[in-house]
Amino acid sequence: MALFDEKISNQLRNILNQMKDNVKLVLFTQEIECATCKAAHQMVDEIVSLSSKLSLDVYNLVLDKEKAEHYKVDKVPAILLLDKDGNDTRMKFYGIPGGYEINSFLGAILTVSGKRDVIPKEIGERIAKIDKDIHLEVFVSLECPHCPNAVMAAHLLALENPHIHADMIESASFIPLSIANNISSVPKTIINGKMDFIGAQPVDMMLDMLEKV
Repeated sequence: MALFDEKISNQLRNILNQMKDNVKLVLFTQEIECATCKAAHQMVDEIVSLSSKLSLDVYNLVLDKEKAEHYKVDKVPAILLLDKDGNDTRMKFYGIPGGYEINSFLGAILTVSGKRDVIPKEIGERIAKIDKDIHLEVFVSLECPHCPNAVMAAHLLALENPHIHADMIESASFIPLSIANNISSVPKTIINGKMDFIGAQPVDMMLDMLEKV
């Protein structure tokens, strides 16, 4: 049974028609031991089928260990985005980017394809100056209307600076990890496993924190 009915599929198709360049999605799965992997696989398959500019590679976390290490994937399901030249954008979605998070997922696809807003010069210069390795983990709930903004801000930073990696983590799919990180409210962003903040902060305020790392 399809996840998206004809009406939703047409809406998604219209959004994806705004893509400029090709984007490759990479899915890491392990369907035997992963409760949400099958649903994530189906969702990605259906979205890819709606645009000729989208393609999909699928890997197994265990069997394709070298690929997982290359892309720094340590849990499943994981979805990555590669640009038209096959470059890793360092933007990941762990879990199913459904519910409100379909907005951040579609936004990521469009952005990687080249359809993006112009970043203010001052913000761009601040992002470019970051020379330390940064790992952003944005814990979300699919029922949270504010979470996509937090994810998109983190992903923008990753896309603009090769030192930054940004993950959306769907908290309900990774309960032990959520407990370990004291996730009681979302969105919650954790920086390098140490600093954290709650809420969808604008990019300039996130930069204030990253510059202190």
